Amino acid sequence: MARWVIFTILYVALSFYVLQALKTVTKQPWWSYLYIAISLVVMANFIYQFTVGEETGRVLSISKSYAFGLLLTVLTFNIITILFLFSEDLFRISTGIYQRFFGAGKEFGLPARRRFLSLLALGVASIPFGALLYGMYKGKYNFKVLRYTLEFDDLPESFDGYQITQISDIHSGSFDNRKMIEYGVDLINKQKSDVLLFTGDMVNNMTSEMLPWADLFGTLKAKDGKFSVLGNHDYGDYIPWETEELKSKNLENLKELQRNMGFDLLLNEHRYLQKGEDKIALIGVENWGKGGFKKAGDLKKASAAIDKDDFKILMSHDPSHWEMEVINDPYHYHLTLSGHTHGMQFGIEIPGWVKWSPVKWRYPYWAGIYKEMGQFINVNRGFGFLGYPGRVGIWPEITVITLRKKALT
Repeated sequence: MARWVIFTILYVALSFYVLQALKTVTKQPWWSYLYIAISLVVMANFIYQFTVGEETGRVLSISKSYAFGLLLTVLTFNIITILFLFSEDLFRISTGIYQRFFGAGKEFGLPARRRFLSLLALGVASIPFGALLYGMYKGKYNFKVLRYTLEFDDLPESFDGYQITQISDIHSGSFDNRKMIEYGVDLINKQKSDVLLFTGDMVNNMTSEMLPWADLFGTLKAKDGKFSVLGNHDYGDYIPWETEELKSKNLENLKELQRNMGFDLLLNEHRYLQKGEDKIALIGVENWGKGGFKKAGDLKKASAAIDKDDFKILMSHDPSHWEMEVINDPYHYHLTLSGHTHGMQFGIEIPGWVKWSPVKWRYPYWAGIYKEMGQFINVNRGFGFLGYPGRVGIWPEITVITLRKKALT
């Protein structure tokens, strides 16, 4: 209870501070009333969702996600506004103190806040405010097809021009717009790739989240099949279960559901993609992540029956696995496909100019193609979303990778 009292006091204090800027900018009282109403509704909804409406588990439900997203939007607006105004207020207070001790009138008085600075503060703060709202309304379904061509000296001849579509982090428990998901699935199929690879996190917590969408994702197709691995959310680790048996049953149900949808689920095992006499080894490991994430992946077991000289594509949900174990493995995995980071669903990307997200401080390999020691990884930005119910600057991704045999020079 005490934490909610403290939260309310701080939130109201921040809002009151920003309200003074609004009053400086305009004499129309309805702007102030509108701001007060929005602030109170957002605060009340957040408190309600996380107390009376609270659901167990560490992953936010759809209603809690929107409550969090709206609170984040308002707080961002408030904090940016305050950063502008606080420096001026320090100057105003300093001026008042100086007047009190050294001025002619020897009285303490605060100079009026400048309208221009208040207007500038509100204008700048409105940019992320609008961006976060757009991210929740449109950005989370702003699917982008990102294409890469990767060259290899030892790619088997028959696989020159072979096309892979990768998707990751579906997070079906967060979906709230079937029409847009249908559009995303159709966009995947329109790539007409040779193989489709899904790199984990089909659900947020429970297999039941995928049931309304299974028929739709079951329509995904590729000439040489579609393959999948598990992500950290697929194990049901982020909600309490009455018994371990129910948790295990949930995981088995998800495995069965993926197979019924046409996915060949790789659980620390491999398959061969064959073209005539040529073949590629496709390896899939269970989740392996640094820190507190599940480490069920077993690279040695998954690769035990393949030849060291085979051309290898590895599916591993968490890119920290590539960083910590795969790069230095003597088997040399030519291409690893991962997801997990979502690019934090927030950042700035201008191809050829800027690529930035706060998630880079947690994951050195967080989005796109990287190359180390002659090996590539693609970190997919994710198809779905989690937590904040939107995306800003880091859009949902469908990756298309074309393999090429490097020409002799």
